Amino acid sequence: MNILKNIFARIWALWGLLSFVYTFLIFFLPSMCSYLFSNFKKGQHLFILISKIWMRIWLILIACPLRIRGQNKMNLDQNYIVVFNHRSLLDVPLSAPFVPGAPNKTIGKESFAKVPIFGWFYARGAVLINRKNEASRRKSYEQMKSVLQQGMHMCIYPEGTRNRTSEPLKPFYDGAFKLSIETGKPILPCIIRGTGEALPIHKPFYLIPTGLSLTFLSPVYPKDLTTAQLKEKVFLDMLDELSK
Repeated sequence: MNILKNIFARIWALWGLLSFVYTFLIFFLPSMCSYLFSNFKKGQHLFILISKIWMRIWLILIACPLRIRGQNKMNLDQNYIVVFNHRSLLDVPLSAPFVPGAPNKTIGKESFAKVPIFGWFYARGAVLINRKNEASRRKSYEQMKSVLQQGMHMCIYPEGTRNRTSEPLKPFYDGAFKLSIETGKPILPCIIRGTGEALPIHKPFYLIPTGLSLTFLSPVYPKDLTTAQLKEKVFLDMLDELSK
């Protein structure tokens, strides 16, 4: 049975890759229309809307339905620093398109923006960073501040990279929480479930149909907290949700 499952998962991974590429090519030109807006926030709103439609279709094609919970805990007139757990590459297409309310940008690797054609799409949706370069880190931090000042959400993975450990969460980096303290913007924790089973980090070229979910938790406000206290509060809230 495991052999058959593994064979199916490799075939399904090929279907997932091909359907991703084909649907991307359909939505690429409409998404690039977002560059035509002189108002960046309005252009980003269009970009996120098109990304959401694309991802809804693709998730149906790969039989990974998405359920979203906890939207009622958000104030849709408020923009947030949205933080996610990170166990799979499949987290990336979920983390930005399905955050309710304001448009958003996510933190992303500078190297991905060099991929032909896809790099233009990726660069529109991300604040790019080269973590090995101090100047790049400083520049991206200021860009994240600018995103928040324009009334958009900023989406961040505080674990930094995908969690390859057996623990529910890796220790968090300070960046998202320092950003919250300096800007006064609340942290909105979000738990992603199912992606680690659908696209496991330790199994190359493997995809299995799985139900996915995003669960938004109560916002955490930075008032009267230090960076360390804010980071610990959010970590424990997310850990508690993951234990359910």
